[in-house]
Amino acid sequence: MADIKREIERKYESDDSGLPDLTHVPGVASVLDKGVAHLDATYHDTADERLAASAVTLRRRTGGSDAGWHLKLPVAPGVRDEIHAPLSDTVPDRLAALVRSRVRDGALRPVVRLRSDREIRHLVDADGRLLAEVGVDAVHAERLTGNGGTVQWTEIEVELADDGDPAFLDKVDKRLRKAGVRPSKSPSKLARALAETAPPTKAHPRGPRVPRKPVTAGDHVLAYVREQRDALVELDPAVRQDMPDSVHRMRVATRRLRSTLGTFRALLDREITDPIGADLKWLAGELGLDRDQEVLAERLTTALNDLPATLVSGPIADRLTTWSEARHSSAHGRLTKILDSRRYLALLDTLDALSADPPLREKAGADPGKPLAKAVRKDFDKLTRLVTHALGLPPGQDRDIALHEARKKSKRTRYAAEAATPALGKPAKNLVKSMKSLQSLLGDHQDSVMARQTLRELAAVAHAAGESAFTHGLLHGREERRAELAEAALPGTWTSIRKNTAL
Repeated sequence: MADIKREIERKYESDDSGLPDLTHVPGVASVLDKGVAHLDATYHDTADERLAASAVTLRRRTGGSDAGWHLKLPVAPGVRDEIHAPLSDTVPDRLAALVRSRVRDGALRPVVRLRSDREIRHLVDADGRLLAEVGVDAVHAERLTGNGGTVQWTEIEVELADDGDPAFLDKVDKRLRKAGVRPSKSPSKLARALAETAPPTKAHPRGPRVPRKPVTAGDHVLAYVREQRDALVELDPAVRQDMPDSVHRMRVATRRLRSTLGTFRALLDREITDPIGADLKWLAGELGLDRDQEVLAERLTTALNDLPATLVSGPIADRLTTWSEARHSSAHGRLTKILDSRRYLALLDTLDALSADPPLREKAGADPGKPLAKAVRKDFDKLTRLVTHALGLPPGQDRDIALHEARKKSKRTRYAAEAATPALGKPAKNLVKSMKSLQSLLGDHQDSVMARQTLRELAAVAHAAGESAFTHGLLHGREERRAELAEAALPGTWTSIRKNTAL
């Protein structure tokens, strides 16, 4: 198992390459000399440097206190998640999997070797607690591809201590700037090495493509599609690591993509986008196996914890935990295999191709107002029919199914309005807000339906084991009441939504 660390750091450069006196930084009691470390790192990437383009670094490093393989994934400017694995001759399988959404079928190979002599200083407070580590790095970089090339420089790196206050880096920054030290122009050593050793014909530094500002209707749709495509790729490592909320966010990105291709089909060639929509539906379904179980487990656990102890009979908590953990382990194991499947990786390739060479129809070149508004209204009209149909049904299974269909359409309408908001402004933004409200109401209703089904299954298991099913029945009754309240609130909520929708 690899270790994960949140790295918060800032990089600087100065004309004299020296480290200013930092003893007067507020909060610093001492600056401790920790000697010099000799670091030797080989960075790996694909031939077309896909990892570097995403600000991701993968290296094998010897020397220092953390020799091994390091994978760094961007979180925010100056913030990265660093994942460690032990030294080995080849890229560890776990780290290779975490970059698969970016690498796909590309082979990882050495691209740059960085050798650094690091003078280390520790900034500590009056209690001797580490606040930050400061390194003055004399770097020698060698490109290992093409015609090679070397470059040398010196930089200052300030890394916040584990669990430290990020505001402390602002205090160090103020002191360094006052001493004439300036922030580095490169986000990482690798980025600088690639840029300064690049062949004359190759543009560097390489970074994420910056699309032009959307102008046409097609531009706005594609901007939203690219945003969700990027979200899929970036969330892939988090889902593989089973990070909280990652499956949910990836599923939402998948649904947003599929909904957008469906809603704006008048602007896109359906012969191209319909097969993509089918693959996105498949992926969302696979993600849902884990996410739906997660939502149910949280809902039932919360409901059980809210009960007085006198109303809890039998080992229902233990059975719920066993059910949850078993279902989650099975679902996550299956999902990991899905993320390694040929169908999933081919889908990512297809989304890249769609973004690079979009199958736009003639209407996509029009001004965005009318085409986007028309598409959003069409989804809203379909939602209106579904809600009206559901409200006309008596309580029961048929109404439950109808409300679930309305919930799915409310999501699609919301995503359509999100895509159109940059072009349509406040009306679309208000519709997004309304759809969130409706989606929450209908979502609570659907979660109640699924919770009652699960409670009946768990009650049957308890009964067969000779245990009391009293608490299961009590929770079932409370879930019925929650569904009734949601259904009672729907007419008023829907009337308000229709009144305030102005697209």
